[in-house]
Amino acid sequence: MQNQNSKLEINFIKKLENTVQKNNSLLCVGLDADIDKIPKKFSNQFEFNKHIIDKTFDLVCSYKLNTAFYEAIGYKGILALKKTCDYLRKKYKEIPLIIDAKRGDIGNSNWGYIKFIFDYLCADAVTLNPYLGEEALVPFLVQKDKGIIILCKTSNPGADEFQDLVLYRKTKMKFYQYVAYQVAKKWNKNKNCLLVIGATYPKELKEVRKIVGEDFWLLVPGVGSQGGNLKRILKMGLNLKKQGLIINLSRAIIFSENPRQETKRWKETIEKIINSGC
Repeated sequence: MQNQNSKLEINFIKKLENTVQKNNSLLCVGLDADIDKIPKKFSNQFEFNKHIIDKTFDLVCSYKLNTAFYEAIGYKGILALKKTCDYLRKKYKEIPLIIDAKRGDIGNSNWGYIKFIFDYLCADAVTLNPYLGEEALVPFLVQKDKGIIILCKTSNPGADEFQDLVLYRKTKMKFYQYVAYQVAKKWNKNKNCLLVIGATYPKELKEVRKIVGEDFWLLVPGVGSQGGNLKRILKMGLNLKKQGLIINLSRAIIFSENPRQETKRWKETIEKIINSGC
């Protein structure tokens, strides 16, 4: 059964590419509205998010909301999450909305996540954990118009504990490389899959780009507060069209003194690096 709303939606990749072209931007702003860091002048997470969105909507290619920051405070957080999604859908519906939830369970449970993320929040894309394999994630993969963003090489320092293990049964690929191969070559039947590659691993990003090819989009967190090198990431990961990367920044932008100015600075920095030939 395919999500009912998807029949009315433009394909996520097309929506993303349209916004990239319109705003000339590869920058995704992460609305990680940590309740303990929000300035006191904002009464709740939604009011804070609304402020950030209204200041940056013409400078971004997408917005990403990590559900952890909303789930952490219970029903008030879920309400703020919902109101943020509704606001984006109503006022800036052309901008892709990514829910960073890192879900992934047995198929039956996944339908519950789908109803929450795609029916209730009306998101355009979601991040998923590949650990249970393709069979378990089929309920997500069949959502033809939604972006299915699979964790591959994450940005945290301990990512290599499992992700760098070498597989001998079928291949000598490392685990993250095998995930990239499986998702790009086998899971992506509906051309709606993407991968998450942390900005703290530029060499691995280059390897993944070789595996997935030119037409595959990658979500890249870890620039900014986590210390990923933007120039190296762009050099290693851009496709021949000088696109193919969604560069996510959260804290460095939303908690800055001037979010619009900071967003514009990062956007222009990305443009400058690309125009210099990386």
